[in-house]
Amino acid sequence: MRASPFLVEAKSGVSGYTHLFARISEDENGYTILVRLYNKEKPRNAAWGEELADSFETASMLIAALAAEFAIPEGRIKIEIQMHNMKAGTQH
Repeated sequence: MRASPFLVEAKSGVSGYTHLFARISEDENGYTILVRLYNKEKPRNAAWGEELADSFETASMLIAALAAEFAIPEGRIKIEIQMHNMKAGTQH
């Protein structure tokens, strides 16, 4: 299942989200990014989305763009990475 592009705008121009969770999963054709924006103080104030990316770098940039757009500080971002073969493509 592929969701529509993950675009959310706050009515007041100020984000009600305080945290970001993202999971990057390696697939046969690229990477799937699952993202959840939420507010710990207001559990109903949450949004999630799924997007496809052709590279790990693109997936990372999408997450960084969301964090910047919603002013989520680094300490409130959690990222999980699921790779098929972690050694493939790495340089030593």
